[in-house]
Amino acid sequence: MRVIAGKAKGRKLRSVPGSVARPITDRAKESLFNILGDQVVDALFLDLFAGTGSVGIEALSRGARRVVFVERERRAIETIKENLKITGLTAQAEVIRDDVFRFLAREPAERFDLIYIAPPQYKGLWAETLLALDGKGFLTEGGLAIAQIFPKEYQDLELKSLELVDQRRYGSTMLCFYCRKGTRDKGQGISDKGR
Repeated sequence: MRVIAGKAKGRKLRSVPGSVARPITDRAKESLFNILGDQVVDALFLDLFAGTGSVGIEALSRGARRVVFVERERRAIETIKENLKITGLTAQAEVIRDDVFRFLAREPAERFDLIYIAPPQYKGLWAETLLALDGKGFLTEGGLAIAQIFPKEYQDLELKSLELVDQRRYGSTMLCFYCRKGTRDKGQGISDKGR
């Protein structure tokens, strides 16, 4: 697991000791950031179920202004902090040890341009997270919430303020892109660079 591009390019990241979590593959991560392109630059980025911090760290390396990492497991929190030190990106990061749903239940202190959701698989937590985000004001007007799931987990969700605008599949990883309703033209989808 490594940083693919940007100022920390090539730095190897540590895994969470004893974890059964499957981090995002380099291929899927590279495709994600190709799709996001310049949207990452100067963005406020929220990494939920942050794990090793790999996705948020990639965002920082590629020019995100700040990343908030939310993770409840102590060993994962320690790993995120170690990986931030390895990459020299600690100053632009905030690491919060908390349950994601408790974090989302609060009034948002700020709005995020990009929200990444990568919970443990097969528990329906990705859908629960999107429902918790729906209508809460965590996402900026032109922002995107991206859920990383196993393709068989996907289901249509009844959302009030968010809508699915694109999906991409990379082997056993599916990325689902949501925006606030009415902020993108019908069929506009996402950049085609990552296809």
